[in-house]
Amino acid sequence: MLRVALTGSIGMGKSTTADMFRAENIPVHDADATVHKLYENEAVPLIEAAFPGTTKDNKVDRDALGKIVLSDNAAMKKLEAIVHPLVYQKEQEFLADAEQAGADFVILDIPLLYENGGEKRVDLVIVVTASADEQRKRVLARPGMTEEKFESILARQVPDQEKRAKADYLINTNDGIEEATKQVSSIIAEIRKNL
Repeated sequence: MLRVALTGSIGMGKSTTADMFRAENIPVHDADATVHKLYENEAVPLIEAAFPGTTKDNKVDRDALGKIVLSDNAAMKKLEAIVHPLVYQKEQEFLADAEQAGADFVILDIPLLYENGGEKRVDLVIVVTASADEQRKRVLARPGMTEEKFESILARQVPDQEKRAKADYLINTNDGIEEATKQVSSIIAEIRKNL
C-alpha cells in the first residue's frame, strides 16, 4: 500500500483538496483533525501539566495555548514533543486499518510535512499551492486572523516555493474547485497506473 502525503502552506486549499480524495474513496488521515480530537481526549492532561491553565472543561483551550506557543519556539517544541507522538500513533492505526481494508494507496494529510521530516516516511508527496496573493486573501478572511498571526504562522512553515520544488505532484488551487478536482482525478489515475 502506497503512502502519499498531502501538504501545503496555510490557505492553499489543502483541506478542500483532501475532501476531493475522500470523494474518490481514497482513505485520508487528517493530522489536524487528529490534533483537534487529541485536544479533547488523551492530550488534555499532558498539555495541562506542561502548560498550566491552558485547558478548561476537559479540553485544551486553543486560544490560551496559542498565546503561549505561537511566539515562543521553545514552548512550541515542548508542545510538539507531546502531540507528535500521539498523532503518529493514530496515523499507524489508520494505516493498519486501511491496509486491512485492501486500500491500494492512502493520503496522509500532514500540514507540517517538510517542517518535521515527515517526507521520509511516505512514498510520494503532493503539494497544494496557490499564488501568494490568493493565499493571503484566503487566510486574512478567516475569523480571528490578523496580519501578525498570519506572518507568525508563515515564519514556521517551509516556503511554498521550496515545497513545490520537492513535490512529486502539484495541485494548484488558484483556478477554483472544478479545476483542482480535475487535477486530483488525474493524479489518482497516474498513481494507480504506476502501482
